[in-house]
Amino acid sequence: MLKLYAGLLFVASLISFSAYLRDKFQSKRDGRRIAEKTLHLIDLSGGWPGGFAAQKILRHKTRKRSFQIKYWITVVLHISIV
Repeated sequence: MLKLYAGLLFVASLISFSAYLRDKFQSKRDGRRIAEKTLHLIDLSGGWPGGFAAQKILRHKTRKRSFQIKYWITVVLHISIV
């Protein structure tokens, strides 16, 4: 069961990192952005490690305090549920 959870966490993290990457790319191009609610839902579903890595590596969504508060709430909720 633990291997399954780890695999799902890995896949969700890849999806999350990709979503942050796309949003960062679109923000620089004035393109269509990914809704913050969507990023939070991906993180809540288990993608929070990928979201964390993306924030640090891409330096994306790190200054927006409201986003950070909601992000950490999703982390705590995910861990509490699991």
